[in-house]
Amino acid sequence: MKILVPVKRVIDYNVKVRVKADGSGVDLANVKMSMNPFDEIAVEEAIRLREAGKAEEIIVVSVGPQQAQETLRTGLAMGADRGILVKTDATTEPLAVAKILKKMVEDEQPGLVILGKQAIDDDCNQTGQMLAALLGWSQGTFASKVDLGEGTVDVTREVDGGLQTVKLKLPAIVTTDLRLNEPRYASLPNIMKAKKKPIDEKSPEDYGVDVAPRLEVLKTVEPPARQAGVKVADVAELVSKLKNEAGVL
Repeated sequence: MKILVPVKRVIDYNVKVRVKADGSGVDLANVKMSMNPFDEIAVEEAIRLREAGKAEEIIVVSVGPQQAQETLRTGLAMGADRGILVKTDATTEPLAVAKILKKMVEDEQPGLVILGKQAIDDDCNQTGQMLAALLGWSQGTFASKVDLGEGTVDVTREVDGGLQTVKLKLPAIVTTDLRLNEPRYASLPNIMKAKKKPIDEKSPEDYGVDVAPRLEVLKTVEPPARQAGVKVADVAELVSKLKNEAGVL
């Protein structure tokens, strides 16, 4: 079976995000970029399924600028077999990405698509669900456990009330949550091998998809700074402040 793993290039999660002075967006100049953490979990899960003998080939794909090739190389160094870069410098929204992935799925015919539940830059949590709708495939979101069987996959999901297990018919879409696994570090030999693994370059036009944004960002602002706390003398003063100043009582 073939597994398709979409990955996204985002600002590294350890970097403090800065907003541009004019409020037009986030400052990306000289900022460390890396693979979206949820997508790392997806790559790791695909590799584990292959190591268990339940998959034969892993394809990592990304939609983004030329630099996204580095993100694909990370996936290849972890253990993926080949990559596909859909090169575009435009800001891509989840629906455009889902449409590209739909065409890619039709070309590659994977039995399973595993991707992160959301990207840490826009936090949309939409691409996996949109892709499932476009393909008409079963979907298991927020997966904390994936058990691949014969023609089916059991996905344990994290929901508000605890855990829910759903049985999906293959082919299917699975989006990963944090507790699914712990991604491995790429070893130096695998990093060197990844340089020789193939990455095909495509464009949105190759798939007949218009990636022009449908949404307009009016302004980007930083969250308000947290104000310093104050000490209160007794419970009565605390209740008074909660009622009259905070307005929560």
